Amino acid sequence: MAFLLTFLGKGGVGCTTVAIAAAHRLASQGKRVLFASQDASPALGLMLGVTTGPDPMAIAPNLQVVQLQTTVLLERAWEDLKTLESRYLRTPFFKNIYGQELGVLAGMDSAMALNAIRQWDSAYDVIVYDSPSSPEILRMLGMPEIVSWYTRRFRQVFIDSDFGKTVSPFIPPMAAAVMNINLLADNFAQPTADINGLLNQGIEKLSDPNQTIAYLVTTGDPVSTATAQYLWGSAQQVGLNVGGVILNPMANPMANPMANAESPLADPFNPLTITTISQGPWDTIAPQLPNFTQSSNAPRPVTIDKAARTVTLFLPSFDKKQVKLTQYGPEITIEAGDQRRNVFLPAGLSGLPVAGAKFQDGCLIISF
Repeated sequence: MAFLLTFLGKGGVGCTTVAIAAAHRLASQGKRVLFASQDASPALGLMLGVTTGPDPMAIAPNLQVVQLQTTVLLERAWEDLKTLESRYLRTPFFKNIYGQELGVLAGMDSAMALNAIRQWDSAYDVIVYDSPSSPEILRMLGMPEIVSWYTRRFRQVFIDSDFGKTVSPFIPPMAAAVMNINLLADNFAQPTADINGLLNQGIEKLSDPNQTIAYLVTTGDPVSTATAQYLWGSAQQVGLNVGGVILNPMANPMANPMANAESPLADPFNPLTITTISQGPWDTIAPQLPNFTQSSNAPRPVTIDKAARTVTLFLPSFDKKQVKLTQYGPEITIEAGDQRRNVFLPAGLSGLPVAGAKFQDGCLIISF
């Protein structure tokens, strides 16, 4: 299983250059590395000095690069979907629609990229993922948990509804007329379990800092620093651990007092470690980068203490006025910035009403 590494920051702070440098450094350590870019423009090929394409290609020892193209990924995924359809339906209806016809809708880029990363996961030791949009990275990595919530929540709402109770006796015979499987048999439970298993694997991979980590990149100026702080809090909201900060000053350090690890920049990112790099191409940056596999000192995004009946969410860069807590359903919902997260409560806490909440040291502590 590959270690997934990505970088978050405001556009223009050098995330792609740092990502390329990180890929080369990890490859030089003997790890099998895939550098996957979501940027479909010619910029990546110019930066690497090679022609890139939609299939992984070797550009250095232990290092391969792929330029994700959503149209290609969509076409391949469509063929996989048609194969599944023919397995379960007596008369497949997608067979008359061809992948070469499909246009790309908003959101497909992230979904196709995540699926591609999943398929390559076992072939590499490290996958370095780069995208022009840090918010899109967070949307993509948070997708398994969001989809899992929609699946279990709406399924239960349907089952509990009067309509669901009314039509449920008729679903098996109707489905049997058009499907190759029996809804009452175990063979229908298997594909459902497979889907839930894939979603759970994605959730577990994201939440484990030994499998997935992000680093913040900033030039040290107020705008890029504020953006990096916001992305830090947003990453916590989707369950992504942040390992540290890379300070990439683009001006003369003497003219920029914040382009120094000893500057006040350290306070907004406490307790993250800040690594300062000098400006230059990736080959001069690579030796200056931190050990990406080293554990972060920052708290985990979510900590559940069943004995104390508390759920603690680490939400750096947000204050209590920016955090909203609600409990409309069986789970608790936390909204911060432009991210909304539903926390699935374990047995012992599930169903209990929130007794209190406080915001302390960047953490939202919820009591039951």
